[in-house]
Amino acid sequence: MITYRATLDVPRELVCHLCLLLSAERRRRGTRSHSRALTCFEQAVTGLRWFRDRTDRAALGRDHGVSRATAYRYIDEFINVVADQAPDLHQALRRAVDEGLTHLILDGTIIATDRCAEKIIGVKGEPIDLWHSGKARRHGGNIQALSAPCGLPLWVSDVEPGSVHDLTVARTHVLGALYKAAADGLPILADSGYDGAGIGILAPIKHPSDGRSLALDTRNALLRALRCLGKRGFTLLTQRRRTLQRITASPSRIGDIVKAALVLTHFEHGYLK
Repeated sequence: MITYRATLDVPRELVCHLCLLLSAERRRRGTRSHSRALTCFEQAVTGLRWFRDRTDRAALGRDHGVSRATAYRYIDEFINVVADQAPDLHQALRRAVDEGLTHLILDGTIIATDRCAEKIIGVKGEPIDLWHSGKARRHGGNIQALSAPCGLPLWVSDVEPGSVHDLTVARTHVLGALYKAAADGLPILADSGYDGAGIGILAPIKHPSDGRSLALDTRNALLRALRCLGKRGFTLLTQRRRTLQRITASPSRIGDIVKAALVLTHFEHGYLK
């Protein structure tokens, strides 16, 4: 057995903030003092290690002197507590308007997960894998996000199976509120996958099928130049929180995990209220 020292590259202020959240949750549950195997600080470090380095939960339990089952339970509690702090859609839009943002960027991605054998009947009447994305060519969950013009993610949706199209997920979780925001002077930029989303959702105009040149190609170039920063939002989430690069938990937990990652990102960028 070889031991070594390691450093967790997160601000200590973040750990202290998470300690307060975990302590409040224990008081809400009526947990007695000194009845837990880990302190709030140790639980916060365990959760951050799992998010930051995608450390195996069994290894986390071994490092902190608890069983594998206890490590799983503590990390699940950490996810729930942190995810509860994520802003809902109306809060995110209201804050964007109050801060005078010129526009928001709507984008979606597939968060990879382990294979799930859950078959359904597709629109063509053939059996398909519910959690497999034909566009991304992998299993995962579809997450929609709204980002600020600088690329900072402001809001993320609940998860939908990877086989569901971005536009369908957006209609379920976000488009209704975006119409009101657009009417209030906050346009939404999106890629061509959201073509036909509705008034206020600005997507590139597709080239004519007959081969004619597009007169508004300059508009498309400007739209793409502004919208490309939206990719930074998912990059901030998935590269800083490596556990999002491939989630081994139940796919239904992807939404909560991404929301927790959003809260951690907001704190590190000074955006958390």
